[in-house]
Amino acid sequence: MTDCCHAYGITRRGYGASSRPASGYDDQRLADDVFRALEEARIPSPVLVGHSRAGGEMTTLGRQHSDRVAGLVYLDALGDLEDEPPADPEWAALAQKMPPDLRPVPVCPAEDRTTFVAFRVSQACRLGFVVPIPEAELRNQFDADGDRVGNVKTPDWVSRAIGQGQVFRRDYSNIRVPVLAMLEFPALREDFRQSKNDRERAAIDAFLARGRVLMNRWIDKVKRSVADVRVVDLPGARHYAFLTRESDVLREIRAFVVSLRR
Repeated sequence: MTDCCHAYGITRRGYGASSRPASGYDDQRLADDVFRALEEARIPSPVLVGHSRAGGEMTTLGRQHSDRVAGLVYLDALGDLEDEPPADPEWAALAQKMPPDLRPVPVCPAEDRTTFVAFRVSQACRLGFVVPIPEAELRNQFDADGDRVGNVKTPDWVSRAIGQGQVFRRDYSNIRVPVLAMLEFPALREDFRQSKNDRERAAIDAFLARGRVLMNRWIDKVKRSVADVRVVDLPGARHYAFLTRESDVLREIRAFVVSLRR
């Protein structure tokens, strides 16, 4: 991204080398942390990019400090608790009717922690990644004994506290900057769907259709409040789009940043 931007990484409290206080993991405090980091680093008009849960604190910051940022990029980060698929009775019922082999579990070697290189390979298989997580990211997540992978650095209670601190209904009101959202709409490889009988195909189609209904609710929430929204479907990206569809994600972010300068 050096051809268009300077990239900064902010590690939220409880993760990596950041401190692990006993409290402060609610949406508002995490947004305050990001805002303070921007102020301390004197980064003018940044474009904030958030993945997954980061969408919550990024939305809060954008709503309260639109005058301080230039744009918001959501990487599979639009979901909220109000329309969370597992909490939707219809989605949950349809999930129970899905063919058991919808997503075949890959045959993976045992987790190998002897080196970070070996760990990347075994973890990528287990998570179904085409591209392994970068070694630098894993070293930020796990302790190291030389080159051997140790225990995870972030205690489980930190992740639970962040989950409990998420707002129930995402509020995009007062966000006055452009938004770019990238995610994968529920879909299935056509060759896999065609291998099923009529009953199973009907179950698959109903399940995916319900998922699209919930996802469209996320998108509608943004569009009702934000004047400039671009939504990009990334087929096959799954949750870690910045790894599985890296070139597409970078291309869209570059175009988004350039459009803000006009």
